[in-house]
Amino acid sequence: MLIIGPPGSGKGTQAERLSDRLGVAAISTGDIFRANVQGRTPLGVRAKKYMDSGDFVPDSVTNEMVRDRLSAPNVDDGFLLDGYPRTTAQVDYLDNILATREQKLDFVLTLTADDEELISRLLGRAEKANRSDDKEAVIRHRLHLYHEQTEAVVARYSERGILRQVDGIGAIHEVTDRALCAIDSGATVSSLIPR
Repeated sequence: MLIIGPPGSGKGTQAERLSDRLGVAAISTGDIFRANVQGRTPLGVRAKKYMDSGDFVPDSVTNEMVRDRLSAPNVDDGFLLDGYPRTTAQVDYLDNILATREQKLDFVLTLTADDEELISRLLGRAEKANRSDDKEAVIRHRLHLYHEQTEAVVARYSERGILRQVDGIGAIHEVTDRALCAIDSGATVSSLIPR
């Protein structure tokens, strides 16, 4: 499954909670990028300049990273992908990866929230974590890119009938409960939810 939402919508938090509840691997492209930036790896050096300006890391870097991660054995029984795909070209690339593995997506969960709420959340996070990619101008740019590019991804999955929309505002456990209810409403994955 995928979890999609604008920056600050709680994707990372919900991905961890849902992957734990469902017993599947959580894969966060943002976490992988940040680890590479902190480790000053060649990938991290390339990614940092894009992340600091609020731009998406180019598909050429992101796609290979996702392909490598999805080849790990701990995703054979399922995974929850957070932060990818962000563009329709990445949707096509992911479709190709899954087809070669004889897999397909069961569903896509999208978290929704008002832009001003998201900006407030991210500015608060910036103060606590001292993240260079959480300045207000950068946040607004990232939200603009999300609306411009990633909403087309959401539309693509909606056309396939596998999209579940969840309100991302509220206490963490409330959002998790809403997400689990949305997942449970999908017949293809309801057996994954512990009773």
